[in-house]
Amino acid sequence: MGRDAVTGWVERYEEAWRAQDVDALDGLFAPDARYLRSPYDAEPLEGLDAIKGFWVDPTPFTMTATVVAADGPDAVVRVEVRYGGDEPQEYRDLWVLRFGPDGRAELFEEWAYWPDKTYSASA
Repeated sequence: MGRDAVTGWVERYEEAWRAQDVDALDGLFAPDARYLRSPYDAEPLEGLDAIKGFWVDPTPFTMTATVVAADGPDAVVRVEVRYGGDEPQEYRDLWVLRFGPDGRAELFEEWAYWPDKTYSASA
């Protein structure tokens, strides 16, 4: 997957998320995909049904994304999400992705950071 293909995947992901279209996930994730909500997720979501159950979030948001790296089946994307609604919040995230030959994600791993947690190591 080159940068353009990864960018297209991210755009389709955002469109589906914004529309709350869980059926669109069939075209984004492999049937047996693994979704880690953090790099230390001991129990990743496994399979489309598990991902669909977790994925829906009707809170309005804005999102920007930049492909940092794309090398063969692997990609890293820098994402910033700002939620609106009654309790606005934002976070920055790295997505570590592995794609199958059909262009669907087989692995989706999130490395999210929130403004009040500006670094990961404790002092």
